[in-house]
Amino acid sequence: MPTVRDNIAYAYGRVRAAHGRALAHALRVATVLVALAVALEVFVFNFNYFASAGYDPINLKSRITLPYDRDDDLFSLTAVNHTMEFSDLNTKVNNIRIDFDSDQPAQNLAIKIQFTDEAHQTYFDSTEYTVGVPVTSVSTMSTQSEYLNLNTAGYVDNLRIEVVGEDTRYPIKLWTVSLNAHHPFDFNLTRFAWTVGILALVYLFRPKSAIYRINIVENPRRSKAGIIAAVAVELALVSAFLFYGSNLVGVATSSYNYGSWDGKSIVNVYETGGENAQQYAELARAFAKGQLYLDEEPPEWLKAMDDPYDKGARDEAQKETGEPYLFDVAYHDGHYYVYFGVVPVLLFYLPFYLLTGLNFPTAIGVLVAALAFVLGCSALLDRFARYHFKSVSLGLYLLLQVPLVFCCGILYLVKFPTFYSLPIMCGLAFSVWGLYCWMRGRLSRHACAWYFAGSLCMALVAGCRPQLLALSLLAFPLFWRSYVTERRLLTPAGAREFACLVAPYVIVAAGIMGYNYARFGSITDFGANYNLTVNDMTKRGMNVGRLAPAFFAYFLQPPCVTGVFPYLQPEPFDTTYMGQTIREVTFGGIFACLPVLWVLAFARRILLMRYRQRATRTIWGVIVVLLVSGVIVALLDAEMAGILQRYYADFSFMFLAATVLLLFVVNENLAPGTVARDLLLKVLIVMVAVSLLYSTLLCFVPETGWYSDIYPWAYQDVIEMAQFWT
Repeated sequence: MPTVRDNIAYAYGRVRAAHGRALAHALRVATVLVALAVALEVFVFNFNYFASAGYDPINLKSRITLPYDRDDDLFSLTAVNHTMEFSDLNTKVNNIRIDFDSDQPAQNLAIKIQFTDEAHQTYFDSTEYTVGVPVTSVSTMSTQSEYLNLNTAGYVDNLRIEVVGEDTRYPIKLWTVSLNAHHPFDFNLTRFAWTVGILALVYLFRPKSAIYRINIVENPRRSKAGIIAAVAVELALVSAFLFYGSNLVGVATSSYNYGSWDGKSIVNVYETGGENAQQYAELARAFAKGQLYLDEEPPEWLKAMDDPYDKGARDEAQKETGEPYLFDVAYHDGHYYVYFGVVPVLLFYLPFYLLTGLNFPTAIGVLVAALAFVLGCSALLDRFARYHFKSVSLGLYLLLQVPLVFCCGILYLVKFPTFYSLPIMCGLAFSVWGLYCWMRGRLSRHACAWYFAGSLCMALVAGCRPQLLALSLLAFPLFWRSYVTERRLLTPAGAREFACLVAPYVIVAAGIMGYNYARFGSITDFGANYNLTVNDMTKRGMNVGRLAPAFFAYFLQPPCVTGVFPYLQPEPFDTTYMGQTIREVTFGGIFACLPVLWVLAFARRILLMRYRQRATRTIWGVIVVLLVSGVIVALLDAEMAGILQRYYADFSFMFLAATVLLLFVVNENLAPGTVARDLLLKVLIVMVAVSLLYSTLLCFVPETGWYSDIYPWAYQDVIEMAQFWT
């Protein structure tokens, strides 16, 4: 009887015989890529280490005039004395090292440097036509940030270093200041991993890559293996990004968010974001008691107001009484209600509370929904590629699946995994899985089960993000021919299938309408108009004047770019609409920032190609519905709520999905190996790369409430990693 060792050896021999060449090639490629990444990390990203190796360091410790503690051998910068000035240096200054004590409380310091040199006899600053030495950030916890390269004209005579900024916490402990310091060697593992990943993507998606020769219809096993591997990497990246922004996660262990760890449990949860962020958790507690309104009692002054939805009047009343109120909740008939979709509460918060008695961490719900979206989106795209097209390669599938997943706005929801993001993320996840189930049912013997599951997912969107119900309109192009044109609806089997398509909508609608009626006395009132927000929603109405600014902001506004990491900046906003516009920071319109969407400019011509090619109009109809729905949802968002970056996720997926299908159509009409197809592939690679670059940089833009705001001293390490030359 063969031993375990014999079985392993036999299996290894079979794999080697069948895939030996491929494995050996993959190993060689991996070795080259890793070696290239090591070379870049050592010789390029550590440029300052080699550039400063020949410097003659000058320690200015003896010339520092700050208060000095002899016992600790440390200087102190205080609120009164936070400037260091050195005169008559008369030396070449290539860099400065400001050596802060790393044992003090961590913070980011704004450092202003001025100097005189052979071109400036006095300190110079910014003028109308020039820019002086910019204020730079130095983290007391980041050694790399303490080294500041200077660009001077000849010898420096006088040097002035000042800590500026209103939020600085004094005293600041300082070891010394050095000129022409030797920059330390830093093999940054995170940067190295990013480099390996980028090199691997460049190699994998190069025009001559073998993945473009693997047809997913003709090679199902190899293509599915490639898709599964890619999706696994995507799931890992999404998870890593969410946990990276640890200040919003709400989960603590002995080594992660340990400041909020209870010291007992392996994992414990804690509240993040203040009272306003606990709405879903408080609603779960209310449900457990059998009530639909929140426990917290509104202040008497709010109940006594003639118009409690006027923010200005609310603010005045709050100042007079000193009693706070809950912001961004629905207020009706003397109670607080949650107007956000109720499904996430039933899905996550209520079961978690009943089992543990604790508040469910919202960020984990966002992560679960995001991972479900990635899986569902990949499965749906695979379904379209395999059953509606003949010549989609693994390379083309992955080249389009990556921007479909990462450029549709979900990364921004993961960046801010709050209760604002959760219903949108859940709505997207239910939508893609609903569409997948519908697509499976079209060719399945068990159509009723698939149709019921698909419609249930699509109907539950109404309890998450009602705007995304627009995707339910895809039922018309998907089922019209079969059930109406071919009259399948009139057959017993067709009637059963149609009933399975409709029944979940009826059931969910009945539940939601009953929930609305029990709260507000109307089956169609979700409570959004009773929102205690920045404007009076009861009088907001619909105004065509809001559409033009919203259309420009959501679709056409170019990105605002600077030369400093992460390069993207919030967009300026100007409008001729002479009324109140609700707006948060945005970072450009999707058509201007995502070049992959430029394919939509040729949508009419491509649709005509498909129209002439196929007798059925399914794909044609799906694309049209996606495009029309995308425009409608974007403009409805602007009318009902405003212009906000997270709302991009409501409609970006629709345009990206339409783009993917259009490119599948073009690919189907171009013969392999032709100049036109090769050119399309090369242009597409560039467009996808730029779109992904924009979406990735958006993840690292510093914003209020994110990692960069809560831990600016740690975020400085990210900046130093990216701007290795400074």
